[in-house]
Amino acid sequence: MDLFPLALSLQVALTATAFTLLLGIPLAWLLARRRFPGRDLLEAVVVLPLILPPTVLGYYLLLIIGARGPVGRALAAVGVELAFTWRAAVVAACVGSIALLIKAAQAGFETVDQRLEQAARTLGRSEWSVFWSVTLPLAWRAVLAGTVLAFCRALGEFGITLMVAGSIPGRTQTLPLAIYDRVQANQMGEANALALIAIALVALLVFGVSRLARLRF
Repeated sequence: MDLFPLALSLQVALTATAFTLLLGIPLAWLLARRRFPGRDLLEAVVVLPLILPPTVLGYYLLLIIGARGPVGRALAAVGVELAFTWRAAVVAACVGSIALLIKAAQAGFETVDQRLEQAARTLGRSEWSVFWSVTLPLAWRAVLAGTVLAFCRALGEFGITLMVAGSIPGRTQTLPLAIYDRVQANQMGEANALALIAIALVALLVFGVSRLARLRF
């Protein structure tokens, strides 16, 4: 059995999760702690990937990062190809999963008592220091849950990935795409084996997080 799709899916999911953390945590904090013009619009945009059909997201994403799109042309000018590569699968996974991280982290930040943050500020702490020493440690369970949800969503991303990265064996064929391909080819044994691997991996992650969330520090 070819395990390349599993290895690629893990690579894509880990990379996408790293990017969603870098982008999602600041956005979650901003939505939880700041009121500004356009906040409601930003919050609506954040949840759009959870509502829109994946093929719609994939289509418009392809218009942006494809060879004729603005991002695709800009990257091509410096010799970087994005569409129909594993990097496009990372972009697809980020788009599909970032809302899960943002909403979970936002809920966690909103539960943190702002009086504790204010007390840290009166002691001379900067906003950066308050976030790392007070806000994030108190909201870590929600952030962890959002991170795992985002990773699992990235691991299982199908529709957007198919549109922007394709299903090229040995190159862009992730685990969900490989399962679909095996079913289409009537290779049910391999499809079942790959599906069981995916189920076991996700179940292990969810179990580990549920145990970790019960720990007291």
